[in-house]
Amino acid sequence: MTGLLARVARRRALERVNHVAPVPPGAARGLVADVYAQVERDFGMLAPPIALHSPAPDVLAAAWAILRESLVASGAVNRTVKEAVAAAVSRRNACPYCLDVHATMAYGLMTERDAAAVAAGRTGEIADAGIRRAVAWAVGGLDDVPVPVEQAPELWGTAVTFHYLNRMVNVFLPGGLFPSAAVPRRLLGLLTRSLVRGVREPGASARLLAPAALPDDLGWASGNAAVRQAFASASAVLEAAGATAVPDDVRELVRGELAARGGRPPGPSRGWAQEAAARLRPAERAAGRLALLTAIAAYQVDARVIDDFRRDPADDRKLIELTAWASFTAARHWANAAAQQAHR
Repeated sequence: MTGLLARVARRRALERVNHVAPVPPGAARGLVADVYAQVERDFGMLAPPIALHSPAPDVLAAAWAILRESLVASGAVNRTVKEAVAAAVSRRNACPYCLDVHATMAYGLMTERDAAAVAAGRTGEIADAGIRRAVAWAVGGLDDVPVPVEQAPELWGTAVTFHYLNRMVNVFLPGGLFPSAAVPRRLLGLLTRSLVRGVREPGASARLLAPAALPDDLGWASGNAAVRQAFASASAVLEAAGATAVPDDVRELVRGELAARGGRPPGPSRGWAQEAAARLRPAERAAGRLALLTAIAAYQVDARVIDDFRRDPADDRKLIELTAWASFTAARHWANAAAQQAHR
C-alpha cells in the first residue's frame, strides 16, 4: 500500500470498532506494539479486525498469528487461492466487512470474471480450476481439501481463521467496509495489489506467543511448522481466555449447541439462544446468550446483548476474551465437521 493510503488506514483503523475501545497505535506498548508493528509490516496496514482484539493483548497476538501464518505468510499455496477461500468463507458466514475486503483483494489478483464469481458466490462460474475447487471445498461442495498434502495446512488454516474472524468482525465491526455498493472493486483491487507483493517469511509470529502443544482436533495443521505453531499457541491462549472469562457451564452449553445445531441458527429469531441460556444459572445467562450468539449467529449480536453481559460487570478485556473463545470454538467445530465428512 502506498505511504499515503497506509497513513490514512492507520488513522481510520479503529474508528468503526463498536463496543470496545481498541488501543490507539500511538499508545501501544509491549505486546500490543509488537503485534501492531508486525501487522503493518506484513499486511500493509493496521487491519481493524485484528486491532479490535487489542484490549486483550495475548488474544490480539493469537488472532494475528493464525491470520499471518495461514493467509499472509509466503508458502506453498498461492495467495490468490487463499484470498478466494477467505472471501468464500466470509460470504458463507454473512460477514459483509470481510467479504468486501477479500473480494476486493480477489479483484486485484485474478481475472475480473473469476473475482466477480467469487464475490457473488457463483462457484461454478469460476474458470480457474484451482480456485474453483478450493472455493467449493470451503463452502462445503467437496468432501476433501483439493490440494496436495503439503499445501493442505495453509488452506485449512485460512478457512478456520476466517470462521473465527468473521464472528469477531460481525460482533465488533458490523456492516460492509464500503459505504456504497457502487465502489469499484476492480479499481480498489488494483490499488491494494501491492499488499501481497514481496516475501513474508513463515513463522515470524512465533516470537509473539509461548510455544504449546497442538490439540488433536487441529491435527490438519501438523504438516506445516509455522501453521502448526500458530494454531497450537493460539488455541492455548484462547482456551485460557475462555477459562478466565467464560463460566464452565456456559462453555459446556456452547459446545453442546454447536454439536446439536451444526453451527447454524434455527431461524432468523434469536429466541433459540434465549431459550438455551435459560438452562443456566441466572447470573450466567447474559454470558451464555452472548457466547451462543457469537458462536452460531454472530450477526445477531447487538448493543442490548453486549450491555446485558456488561452488567456482570465486564470490562473490554473480558468481552474480547469471551467472544474470542466462542468464535474459535465455533471455528474448530466447523473444521471437525469438515474433517469427519472427508473421512466418511
